[in-house]
Amino acid sequence: MINEVAPGATIGILGGGQLGRMLCLAAARLGYRTHIYCPDVGAPASLVASCTTVASYEDPVALAAFAQSVDVATFEFENIPAHALELIQRAAPVRPPPQTLRVTQDRLAEKSLCQDLGIPTAPFAPVSSSDDCPGAIAATGLPAILKTRRLGYDGKGQRLVRSASDLESAWMDLGAGDCILEGFVDFAHEISVVIARGPSGTVATYDIPENLHRDGILRESRVPSAVGGATRETARDIAHRLVAALGYIGVGAVEMFATKDGTVLVNEIAPRVHNSGHWTIDACATDQFEQHIRAICGLPLGSTARAFDIVMTNLIGSDVNEWRSYLDDPLTKLHLYGKSEVRAGRKMGHVTKLSVIAG
Repeated sequence: MINEVAPGATIGILGGGQLGRMLCLAAARLGYRTHIYCPDVGAPASLVASCTTVASYEDPVALAAFAQSVDVATFEFENIPAHALELIQRAAPVRPPPQTLRVTQDRLAEKSLCQDLGIPTAPFAPVSSSDDCPGAIAATGLPAILKTRRLGYDGKGQRLVRSASDLESAWMDLGAGDCILEGFVDFAHEISVVIARGPSGTVATYDIPENLHRDGILRESRVPSAVGGATRETARDIAHRLVAALGYIGVGAVEMFATKDGTVLVNEIAPRVHNSGHWTIDACATDQFEQHIRAICGLPLGSTARAFDIVMTNLIGSDVNEWRSYLDDPLTKLHLYGKSEVRAGRKMGHVTKLSVIAG
């Protein structure tokens, strides 16, 4: 029996970025208080949270005090040390559980899980020394993409490898640490499944967006996607199997490639609310942020029904300077993240263009 965390309780959120900010806003609508824990002063989430602790993720005293102050804890990005979550778990439930993070923050462990479940991925091989390079290329073929096993997001921590001579220099360029080489996928569509799983195993998924990336950063998500119904069902089935195998609790996303022959391959698992699900705020009965709060608190999952067709576009860097123009369209919804510094490649906000569904 899973005890519900009732409104009025305090939800702890590790991480202070825009995902944490939107989680705080969703939690407030349901009557919860929120406590942000992050190392940054003035982080976007802290501007809307009930309270904030500014401390390192490696500070056991601050983490223990934070754990004592919350009724349930979650996290808004996957680069938090799993041992920090394990420390918090001594005093409060952590959802998704720390073991989920241990798998999903290691690209080799993530790909190996898919392999164990019989779920297709690009061919892959570990690269931890220069001696691994010939065998890795034999396993993946060329071209391929070398990625750090840990950390890295929005295109960071990866290099395109076009020839055998490129691989060792790319590995050195990424710090000569633990990496994974992944074969290049000639995909037709990039898609994602945003999925919620409650403590009792109940699952809800959203309509599948088609995603457009530029320079490794998500630029645009469109719903409905151009992929066929059979591809969508395969993608949903894969996501269901993965969250069950992980014992997942909360909202997460599985990023996938759909190939021209209809094969669906897993690219990455995001153990958190996801950029490709931001459109749900304006188009769905229950958005992904409220759904995450419901799931981690043991509440019934909400409806994922969609009321509009959408195009969601990230405002990256100086794009945010055009914020005023978006307000001229009554069917465009503007979301700004409260970041004080505009930097190239930084997500500053997003806009969602709504279209009434025909018929």
